[in-house]
Amino acid sequence: MEMSAKEDYKIQSFDPETQNLLKTALKEPSSVDLEKVADVIVEQSLKDQVFSKEAGRICYTIVQAEAKQSNGSVFRRRLLTRLQQEFKVREETRAHSLQEWVCYVTFICNIFDYLKVNNMPMVALVHPVYDCLLRLAQPDALLNEEEVDCLVLQLHRIGDQLEQVNGPRMDELFFLLRDGFLLQESIGSMARLLLLEMLEFRAGGWKLSSTANKYYYSELSD
Repeated sequence: MEMSAKEDYKIQSFDPETQNLLKTALKEPSSVDLEKVADVIVEQSLKDQVFSKEAGRICYTIVQAEAKQSNGSVFRRRLLTRLQQEFKVREETRAHSLQEWVCYVTFICNIFDYLKVNNMPMVALVHPVYDCLLRLAQPDALLNEEEVDCLVLQLHRIGDQLEQVNGPRMDELFFLLRDGFLLQESIGSMARLLLLEMLEFRAGGWKLSSTANKYYYSELSD
């Protein structure tokens, strides 16, 4: 059965054999090698920014299907192992490919957003996600618009959830953002605007007033 438009998981970038593997994993996970599926998803996420934003939904569907079909967690275990392996070499990744590093952060935040245990974020991911976001808030990273964009997008998506599970680390992150905004003269004007928007966004309870929204997004589109 072909996927409906609603179930389109952006897997067209894979070769036909891998597309078939993923489609099968989404519907009949016990009939495929789920460790291989996890590896394929992680590897694609590290090189494809569009896919890294979608991958959490795919992983959630496979986790649910595996639990329902066999009460297993092979896929989730392998996925977390791979995330941990990539986390350990994150500085090397950032040094050799900024795009791969940004893809990794997008991917781990996406997984944090989608995979829950008893409707709560996975504890194992909280500190790694914070560590990645704190790295994006360091002075050298704030000079890279790509990293600032990534940081802002992730905070829009999961900032509220992260603050609920660990408020002090969010305070630490926002001290860095505030200092960057106030003290780093070499930050570009677009990055500075994004940081200001982020400071207001959190101060407003992870919401922007309609006036602020209009101000920032008209500025960003100009």
